[in-house]
Amino acid sequence: MDDIPLAPAPSKPNSSKSNPSKSQSSAPGTAPLKGKSGDTAATGSEPRRGFVGKMLAVIIGTVATLVPVGAGLAVLLDPLRRKSGTGSARRITTLDSIPDDGVPRQFPVLADRQDAWNRFPNSPIGSVYLRRLPGTDKVEAFNATCPHAGCFVAFKPDRNQYQCPCHTSVFQVDGKRVMPCVSPRDLDSLACEVRSEGADREIYVDFVNFYSGIAEKKLRA
Repeated sequence: MDDIPLAPAPSKPNSSKSNPSKSQSSAPGTAPLKGKSGDTAATGSEPRRGFVGKMLAVIIGTVATLVPVGAGLAVLLDPLRRKSGTGSARRITTLDSIPDDGVPRQFPVLADRQDAWNRFPNSPIGSVYLRRLPGTDKVEAFNATCPHAGCFVAFKPDRNQYQCPCHTSVFQVDGKRVMPCVSPRDLDSLACEVRSEGADREIYVDFVNFYSGIAEKKLRA
């Protein structure tokens, strides 16, 4: 009886082909693959750095814009804080221009006036009466406005009195009221001095205004 040849036995499958991941990880000289979590952390840090940079640029740009704007506003509003030039000694006239006869004479008060954004040099800011006492170099000064309502008083030489044309207030030559009088106080006296400037003697008056309608001689700001 002839021998029947047997089929060859099946060979075992190669483990490296059935498990590719295992073969890749165990292959010598091959770098391990990164996981998904590492990639997410690397890519997430970049948007954060970009956001911080943009915010810093916005802040720096805002500050750079506000600095010149603030400086411009300071220059623009500065004239509003300035005063009109009252409250300091003003030169009125020379002593020789006032006779020593005791008769009051009216003079304008001139100064550089600042009104909002406009400047008016050597402008009238008020008026005073100067009276040189008989036979002396002493000078008295009065604000020419009536303390009742702020009208300008007029001196009447024939009566030797000041009279207010608005409400008939009357004042003596020394500024005292003639009663009855609607003015709540006497004429406002002002500090006055004679300064020697070279060959001339100049009269300076500390010109200020006071609130009208009240008995107190209160300085107007």
